[in-house]
Amino acid sequence: MPLTVIPRYYAPHLIYGSPPTPAAPARPDHGQVDQERAAEPLTEYVQRVNRGIRAFDRRRPFVWDLHFTGFWVAAALIDYSGGGWRTIAHDPHLPGPLVLALSLGLSVPLFWRRRHPRAALLATAPVALLNAWSGASLQAALLQLVLVHHIALRLPLRNLWWATAVMTAPVCVTIVRYGDDAGPWNQQLGSMVLSIGVAALIGVTVRTRRDYTAALEDRARRLEVERDQQARLAAAAERARIAREMHDIIGHNLSVITGLADGGKYAAAKSPDRAAQALDAIGSTSRQALGELRRLLDVLREDRPEEARRTPQPALADLDRLLDGVRAAGLPVRTTVKGRPALAPGRQLAVYRVIQEALTNTLKHAGPAATAHIDLVYGDGGAVTLTVTDTGRGGPLDAPTDGRGLPGMRERTALYGGTLEAGPRPRPEQGWRVRLHLPEEPPQ
Repeated sequence: MPLTVIPRYYAPHLIYGSPPTPAAPARPDHGQVDQERAAEPLTEYVQRVNRGIRAFDRRRPFVWDLHFTGFWVAAALIDYSGGGWRTIAHDPHLPGPLVLALSLGLSVPLFWRRRHPRAALLATAPVALLNAWSGASLQAALLQLVLVHHIALRLPLRNLWWATAVMTAPVCVTIVRYGDDAGPWNQQLGSMVLSIGVAALIGVTVRTRRDYTAALEDRARRLEVERDQQARLAAAAERARIAREMHDIIGHNLSVITGLADGGKYAAAKSPDRAAQALDAIGSTSRQALGELRRLLDVLREDRPEEARRTPQPALADLDRLLDGVRAAGLPVRTTVKGRPALAPGRQLAVYRVIQEALTNTLKHAGPAATAHIDLVYGDGGAVTLTVTDTGRGGPLDAPTDGRGLPGMRERTALYGGTLEAGPRPRPEQGWRVRLHLPEEPPQ
């Protein structure tokens, strides 16, 4: 499963209500941890040294290849110069230059064992055949097993078939030319095949381990990239949610305050009491807006208080207070409710915000003498249908095109798989209509 990382400012309870209290993580047994840590220093040291050697080899492979090849070339020359090769040779009277050439021909190609193991083995093949035919039987011929190991480590495994044939050919030449002087033929051939199998098996094992480690590292890199992507997506989604909340809070309350201020201005000359009531309504609406903004901003703080995290979002129970504020701003609103509400907190918030945005748009664009009507129909399983209509002369299309009202309503609706329609009422009726439908909640 993909790894999901939530940033520290991610606050889903802005939309869905208060989050559950996370369970405290289990603490490991300190005695067990101490026992495990007792064996760590040596292991970490070996791994650190191994990583350092591998890193140096990746930066400068020539150095390691030169040292490795030089070691075996020196061993072959010591065997030649010391005359040790004569103790197992079938013909100990071979000329020295021939033995020297055979020693170098079997050891020098090791320098290309990692970059071109197939070419290196093919280069040693005629030297190994000459070594067997001449009777020198140099032990440097066993260095071909190193090349077989690298073929199994770096090339497709089908190359082992011809590599085995190249390795066993000198043994067959020895058996044909010298018979049982070197031992029974089946023993010679079986020993060589067994050596080839061990070298190939070691190569396959190392290759499997290396591929497994590379796969783990690639998976770790992909998980890290996916984690960063999930963090960015979560941050973008949270920014969009906060923008919707800020738009709903500020846009609605400022529209109400503007309507109250306009009404108070006209009533100040004729009815000072009505003007005072408008000022009181402006004060209460402003305090309500500031309180909601303060709760929203407190959620984003790292040191937010407990009461800020537990403050519930508006629900349908707060709808009357919303309508009272809209009516006080000069917009008559009628409501019709059918059915019994049984909605989850998140759905209640979505319906509340859609009503709030629709009435705010009516206050902004419907003009004077407009009225609004809210029709709520509750169904089974959390289904709900909301229709908000007004009798004004304008609508949200008269607002600036970069507004967040209609996109915010559609995003909230999409969270629950619902549909939202917003547009002018059909003729001959006048005004604007917003229709929201949320289907039944899926079974948990």
